[in-house]
Amino acid sequence: MINVTDADTGAGLGAITEAQLKFLVDQMEEESTTDQDYWISVDEVDTFEADGADPTLVAFLRRALGKRDDMTIRWQRAS
Repeated sequence: MINVTDADTGAGLGAITEAQLKFLVDQMEEESTTDQDYWISVDEVDTFEADGADPTLVAFLRRALGKRDDMTIRWQRAS
């Protein structure tokens, strides 16, 4: 499993699967090969959904955003 946190607060948001992480990696712009932070927005999550993202991932990201328009998430593989 992949643990996801709010990059600004460090609050845990939950976990996603390897397949869901792969989708994010394929969709998102990475600043380096070791980048584990992603900026997401409501519009971007809508695009993910239109592009066929796993509905569970879409729901997870929408819950993470809450009432915010955007945020930065950080992921880390569970040890």
